[in-house]
Amino acid sequence: MSRAKPVVNTVAPKAEGLRLRARLRYLYHGSAPPAVRFRLAVIVIDFAIIGFFLAAPILHEAGLVFYVVDYVIAAILATDLAARAYAHTDIKDWLKKPATWIDLFVLATLLFPYWLFNFGFLRLLRLWTLLNSDFFWRTVGHKYDDTRVEEITRALASLVTFVFVVTGFVYATFRDSHEGISGYLDALYFTVATLTTTGFGDITLPGNWGRVLSIVVMLTGITLFLRLAQTIIKPHKIKHDCPTCGLSKHDPDAVHCKACGVVLCIPDEGG
Repeated sequence: MSRAKPVVNTVAPKAEGLRLRARLRYLYHGSAPPAVRFRLAVIVIDFAIIGFFLAAPILHEAGLVFYVVDYVIAAILATDLAARAYAHTDIKDWLKKPATWIDLFVLATLLFPYWLFNFGFLRLLRLWTLLNSDFFWRTVGHKYDDTRVEEITRALASLVTFVFVVTGFVYATFRDSHEGISGYLDALYFTVATLTTTGFGDITLPGNWGRVLSIVVMLTGITLFLRLAQTIIKPHKIKHDCPTCGLSKHDPDAVHCKACGVVLCIPDEGG
């Protein structure tokens, strides 16, 4: 007489997984107060982590304590990335985003700090991805979304991120081979002086590669400064897609589309 095979219940684990995904989507994408508070907490932790990245060249001298904090942050970042991926509708689409690969690389530098410490300066790109993310503007900046404040913040984030990424690169590359770069502050001083084309000349990088880096810093710095100034000075335009030609930027008081002349119906800020 044959025994009946036990029935494996696969419905319950699947239901649990669906509930978990729904919960994560609610927390990461919902508009209810608990979801907003959760995202605010995530953003506060993100800024604290960025502060650690900024101080890492100095804190690295702490030895074991530094590595303990490093791995704790790696665990937090890995959990956050896994939750974001699971909450996303299409994980392939999530993996196509440049910000995702930046965060994955940052996680790699945290998991392997001994081997990838010289690439640790790229961790500051986390500041750029945060301040350019819909996650941030839907949570903290929802009142300023698609306004001059958002444009200025994004331009300033690009400039600040560039300054500290270059500073980290100069510090990691030249601190042992150039007597002018003996500390992180020296690298920051060189970066700011070069970027602003002040050219004091008391700290210069040696060799042809040093000159090439200085040229890149000057040209990129001027471009980012001009972008920031343009964002502050230029007349503000709001985002409103034209139903006929698709032009997305218009003057706040525009009645007709400048491209095709069709009548627009742009809602005012109070509506």
